[in-house]
Amino acid sequence: MSGIPRLVAHRGLHAEAGGGARENTLAAIAAAVESGVTWIEIDVRVTADGAVVLLHDATLERLWADPRPITEVTAAEVAEFGGGDRRIPLLSDALRALHGTGATLLIDMEDPEVALPAADVVAATPTDAGIAWCGPPQAMARIRSQDPAAAIWTAWYSPEPPTAEDLDGVSVLNAQHLLVGAAFVDAVHACGVEVAVWTVDDPAQAAHLAALGVDSVTTNRASAIRAGVATGSVDHRARQSAIALELAEQAAEMTAQARRDGIRTVETKTGPADHVTEVDRAIEQWVRAALAAQFPEHDMVGEEYGGSDAGDRPCWYLDPVDGTANLANGFPWTSFSLALVEAGRPVVGVVFDPVGGALDGVAAPVPVLAVEGRGTWRAGRRLTATPRAGADPLSGALVITELDGARAWPGLHDLIDALGERDCTVRIPGSGTATLSGIALGRGVAAIVHRYSPLDHAAAALVVLEAGGVVLDGDGVPNPHPVGSAIVVGADEHAARALRAQWQAVRFPTGHP
Repeated sequence: MSGIPRLVAHRGLHAEAGGGARENTLAAIAAAVESGVTWIEIDVRVTADGAVVLLHDATLERLWADPRPITEVTAAEVAEFGGGDRRIPLLSDALRALHGTGATLLIDMEDPEVALPAADVVAATPTDAGIAWCGPPQAMARIRSQDPAAAIWTAWYSPEPPTAEDLDGVSVLNAQHLLVGAAFVDAVHACGVEVAVWTVDDPAQAAHLAALGVDSVTTNRASAIRAGVATGSVDHRARQSAIALELAEQAAEMTAQARRDGIRTVETKTGPADHVTEVDRAIEQWVRAALAAQFPEHDMVGEEYGGSDAGDRPCWYLDPVDGTANLANGFPWTSFSLALVEAGRPVVGVVFDPVGGALDGVAAPVPVLAVEGRGTWRAGRRLTATPRAGADPLSGALVITELDGARAWPGLHDLIDALGERDCTVRIPGSGTATLSGIALGRGVAAIVHRYSPLDHAAAALVVLEAGGVVLDGDGVPNPHPVGSAIVVGADEHAARALRAQWQAVRFPTGHP
């Protein structure tokens, strides 16, 4: 390990603060000081009457259920939100609170218009706290115009490392941690500039970044990150799964945002029923950039931009929006599939559960994570597939399947009729990923897809397996990665084999050839 990076408490230490202190409050700042963190990042905005306050978002909606932009709210009105050290504080309040603590305040901003008012507050407030500034280049140029000696942390959002010209006058380059790999760190250090990363909440990833020589880690979980870095060792499977889950969470928000704003472009690929949107492309581009930085030794294959699996290296398979036809036509039932396949079997998989917020087009869908040997998890709860009792597991049950594009695959109509004779209802919702993984969530007793695709189904297969379900190939052999075959999954073996047997019976009514 190259060294122990400094830890920066993200928006104060709100995630570890007793009593659940909100971010960017004096309570969160105090929690950071009490925990021994000596660098504290906060965000600043300006009110309608020019007061500089601690607030990350442009509006008060997320934290305070008030949709107004902060630029339309006065300082007096802001003071009514919360109370005591849990209110929205002024920047001057934060500076005074840190006096005598030996801590440094990292003042972050998205809006360059905030830079000069914030600099004026710092200049006018007596405090011995250290001060550093973070934000986009335009904002940092304004800070430097007021104080040429200011400690500048320039925000960086590109997977490509900056040039020496980009880093002129910069003390620290502050980058999204998923874009930071060894080559990135080396390039920035070669320019004599430190590398900071945000926001790292997984101990395994923090240990990995420390080993690369990252100088600073911003986190919501200072205690866990401190312990993880101190070990000097990396749980690689934990790191892979944490990164997959974080990418899924980001993709969920991108999908939800697109639903809120409306899909702008819908194009077709192989035919009128084969859709692609700007959402598919944006998610895949982001995931590709992150995986390339984090796992340069791995292969990757994506739905929109292809790729190759050499067969002798771990490979990530990605479908950024499984169910694009639904998305393009306003039907809010889509998923996301990201799977890491090693030695012919999925070992990490993450999908979206479309239920639980996505149906109203506002809240983001919920990721479901499966890790080989470590279970299937949704929102911190371990999932267990629920078998049905009875001699016939399909009677009175629900079976899920999917079309072949826009058409029925051979035998589908006969299968539906045969299952109907057994009082088993069939549903075709439009996302193979959600269909298969739904068995782990208690949505149906079994599911079948006529042709397995790692892009769409590898993650879902692992989700079912790690929840205690069963995955069969078209020959009825347990197989977590049945390339070139159908895939049948069940809440238990009884259900999976019953569905496969019914499928075979309608395919070969006179017996298997």
